[in-house]
Amino acid sequence: MKLKALIFLPLLFGANVMADDHAATLDSEKQKLSYIFGIQVGQNMLQEGVELDLDAFKAGVADMMAGKQPQLDQETAEKVIQEFQAQKAQEMAKVMNEKQAEAKAYMSENAKKEGVVTTDSGLQYEIIKEGDGATPTENDKVIAHYKGTLLDGTVFDSSYERGEPATFPVNGVIQGWQEALQMMKEGGKWRIVVPANLAYGPRGAGQLIGPNETLIFDIELIAITK
Repeated sequence: MKLKALIFLPLLFGANVMADDHAATLDSEKQKLSYIFGIQVGQNMLQEGVELDLDAFKAGVADMMAGKQPQLDQETAEKVIQEFQAQKAQEMAKVMNEKQAEAKAYMSENAKKEGVVTTDSGLQYEIIKEGDGATPTENDKVIAHYKGTLLDGTVFDSSYERGEPATFPVNGVIQGWQEALQMMKEGGKWRIVVPANLAYGPRGAGQLIGPNETLIFDIELIAITK
């Protein structure tokens, strides 16, 4: 089992994921490592939308760790998994279709607003404040403040809330950002609407950005840093 980067830990500890009625004893390194694996499994289940019976889950882990014969035969296990995957695929297709329709309606109306420009790629932008500095290239790094929201107004990320701007390479962000940044000037502030194919597509990102989500960003390009 490969350990993922532990970037999810602050989120998990703050979100009280899979809380139990009692705290685990975490004195030894073995106990801590075991707890971390539990956190990662819980995070994966949340991201996949899997609702588990914790008693049955613990029994499965205990049986394997003890070298016991599984209580379900291979044929039954495969059947259950296949049915689960088919159900999730149907649910995912439904969500993706709904998001596509929602995005199409939103962007169609947004395109009619004064000052909104739609590029050939489908990106929409509105200049809130015109900058007067240089324009970055794909090989530059930039310093920027930003706020990202879903179409329903849910804020999923904000450098403003963290109290400091972000520094990142232009070619290291989603396509919609790359396109917008290479049109902006230092000192400028734009609002962009990024369709799913220029953002995170059908896979989504994290817990808040679902499949085929169209995203809205307020971006303030502070400076280019080589």
